[in-house]
Parts: sequence; C-alpha cells; structure tokens
Amino acid sequence: MNNLFLSNEIIILLFSQIVIYFLLFISFFISIQILKNWDYTKSNSLQYNLEKKAYLVILIISFALFSKIFTFFYFIYSIDSLTFLVHGAMCAAGIFSSNDFGNFSLVLKVINLFFIGFWIILNYLDLKQKDYKYTKLKFSFFIIIFVLFSVELILDLYFLINIPTKEPVECCSIIFGVSSVSTNIPFNLNIPNLITIFYLLYILTVISSLQKKSLLLLFSNILFTYLAYFSVTYFFSTYIYELPTHQCPFCMLQTEYNFIGYFIWSSLFLGLFFSICTNIFSKFEGLNKGKIYKLSLIFNSIFVLLVSFYVARYYILNGVLL
Repeated sequence: MNNLFLSNEIIILLFSQIVIYFLLFISFFISIQILKNWDYTKSNSLQYNLEKKAYLVILIISFALFSKIFTFFYFIYSIDSLTFLVHGAMCAAGIFSSNDFGNFSLVLKVINLFFIGFWIILNYLDLKQKDYKYTKLKFSFFIIIFVLFSVELILDLYFLINIPTKEPVECCSIIFGVSSVSTNIPFNLNIPNLITIFYLLYILTVISSLQKKSLLLLFSNILFTYLAYFSVTYFFSTYIYELPTHQCPFCMLQTEYNFIGYFIWSSLFLGLFFSICTNIFSKFEGLNKGKIYKLSLIFNSIFVLLVSFYVARYYILNGVLL
C-alpha cells in the first residue's frame, strides 16, 4: 500500500469523494428516467411522480455539487499536507508535477468547478419558471457533469497511487525558479511588460463590465486570467513571500502566508466565471444580468487589490522594490 493512503487527510478526502460520487451516481440514473418521460404539459400520474422525483434529485444534486466545491479546497490542502511524506516537495507544486496525472487532475477539477457554477445558475433560473422550461436542459447538463466527475475520480486515484514516496520530486524553486522565467512567460514578455499588460487588461475588463459588453468582457477576461497566472507566479508572489527568488503559485496556499492564495485564486476564477455567464445566460429568462456584470467586476477588482497590496506594503515598509 502507498504510504499516502495512511494520511488522515487523504483518507478523509477519498471518503468524502466516494460519498459524493455515490449520491451523484444515484441522481444520474434518476435523471435519465426524468429526461425520457418529462412532459410538463401532461397532468397524468407519471408526470406527477416525475415532478416529485425531480425535486428530490435537485436537492441531492445541489448538496453534492456544493460539497464538491468544498472538497476541491480540501483536495488542495490535502495534497499540500503530503509534503512531509514526499521527498523534495516543499508545497503542492512538486506533488502535482510528480507524475503524469497530477496536473491533468487539477485542471479538470477547475473546469468542473465552472460547470458546477453553470448548473447552479441554470437550476436557479429553472426553479423561477412556472413551466420549468429548463428542466430537461439542466438534467442533460448534469449527465455531462457526472461523466466529467467520473473521469475526475479515476484521475484522482491514478494520481494518488502514482505519487512517489521513495524517490525525490522537484520542488517549486526548480519548477518555477528564476532561471525558468524567460522561457515560461508567454509572448516572450519580460516582467515590466507583463505587469503593464496585466493592469491594462484589468482596466479593459472594468470598462467592459461597466459598458455591459459581454463578448469584449469575455475575451478580455480570458486573456487577463491567462496573464494573471504568470503575473502572480513570477512577480506578485515574490512580494507575498518577500523573497525575489521564491516564485510559486502554490506556497501562498500554506498557513505561514495566512492561506491568502485561496482568496487570490478564487477571486481571479470567479471574475472569469461571471464573465462567461454574461454570455452563456444572455438569452435566459429570470437572470439579473446587471448583477452578473457587477460580480465579475467586483471579483476581478478584489484580485487586483489583493496582489497589488503586497507590492505596496513591501515598498512602504522597505522603501524599495524587489
């Protein structure tokens, strides 16, 4: 047995994942039955029973999906807690990079979080309709999500099983080290140009949100999120760690940095999420579209204020920049 499976965090993680998957597995089969027979225009006993089942399944799915959001954060925390078992790993970066499944598992989990959010909004809109016009759509979408969750669970198991405990792995200083900056930053940008474009793109997202230009907001937010990852990793993180050679998107998730990374990355992805929603749900009834634009603006602004705060604080305290 891999020693990792003796970790309390991994045991709790796997148990919660299996329980959630079991709930979704049951909901999957009932959803198929509802999709096959749902017809709100009919008033027979079959439709009545389907409506009762639909209410129950929606509760189960909602509970499971909200639980998936919390288990995502616990997943990151659990992987980070394995550093004392994996030689060479200083944070989750080294563990995710230790085999061929780690980074794929992480990326798929983030994608699934977006799909969870889309389903929650779709369910909210459907429950507001008197004729439940989006019921078939949301159950069809749930089936797609369930398939992705199945792939995610398999990837998680392969990832955990293949984490080496007897061989050293690369630490974040090697993966994101100073020597790799010039090769990892896209478009051959140097740090000053990267940060300049970072703030210009943020201004563009602000203008797009205020003007309610959904396509421009989506395009600018995708590019902003992409470059924000590199900006945080290779510039802003050095001010969080107060060390010019420490460049890592994962160490900031640890307790010695007050878990600030969870707030930084959550605000960034929420800003992107709501910019996508302005386009996906633009034709749906019952959605306050102005509120969605505001939420995208708010979370993008929170993200920029958080990362900028550490640069400003360091300069105020030390009188110089790194």
